Amino acid sequence: MAGLDLTGRAALVTGGARGLGQGMAEALTAAGARVMIADVLADVGERTAATLKGGAFTPLDVTDDAQWEAAVARTVEEFGGLDVVINNAGIEVTQLIADADPEQHRRMFEINVLGTTLGIKHAFRAMRPGGAAGNGGTVINISSVAATIAFPAIAGYSATKSAVDRLTRVAAMESGKLGYGVRVNCVYPGLVATEMGVKLAVETAGLGLFESPEAAVGAVVELTPSGRLGEVSDMADAVVFLASDQSRFVNGVGLPVDGGMGM
Repeated sequence: MAGLDLTGRAALVTGGARGLGQGMAEALTAAGARVMIADVLADVGERTAATLKGGAFTPLDVTDDAQWEAAVARTVEEFGGLDVVINNAGIEVTQLIADADPEQHRRMFEINVLGTTLGIKHAFRAMRPGGAAGNGGTVINISSVAATIAFPAIAGYSATKSAVDRLTRVAAMESGKLGYGVRVNCVYPGLVATEMGVKLAVETAGLGLFESPEAAVGAVVELTPSGRLGEVSDMADAVVFLASDQSRFVNGVGLPVDGGMGM
């Protein structure tokens, strides 16, 4: 994002191999940060990291506590510190409540909620005084406009993203009370035509909620005052802002980047 300087900072982006995470990693790099891509998609993640100046890759299943510890240690070793953690990894299950599959929803809750919780945990441990990095920093959690609207067939996903919002606010308070020096915020992205966004349109149409995927997208646009879908760069620029000193007094908030859809 033009005008924001992250030179000398080290960032870890979960789910950074593709989609929104890749865009965030690219924007952080363009602002001067060195970025560790952390993902379960090793081949894709390695390729994405290779395109970033000073980038690197580490495998990470965000539901695994030991893998989190290893990924943070690798980042600190590789970059000499850790200043920014982006908890972006997540999945979306499109199902009507009446047809909810317990195993699919359990996996979604583990990735979206537990994964974010562990990301905050290990960011705090590394960034707080006496930690492996020890200079404070910022954690940015990726929630969703789904946390603020009632859209059919995404009740479980909406619940997980609402949980991310609550985690963000409690974590910011804990960091402040305990003197960790870590700001914690979250972003509510609107619908973006990534693989996940396209999947949602196709699946809601498949459930008969809309006449076609195009009609599903049209319904989202109709609900959006800005009159368009979001773009990866919209979300990535918001993340760079929250990672920068220009947002130094922004803490414990959810930033809607949804074109007004969730107002």
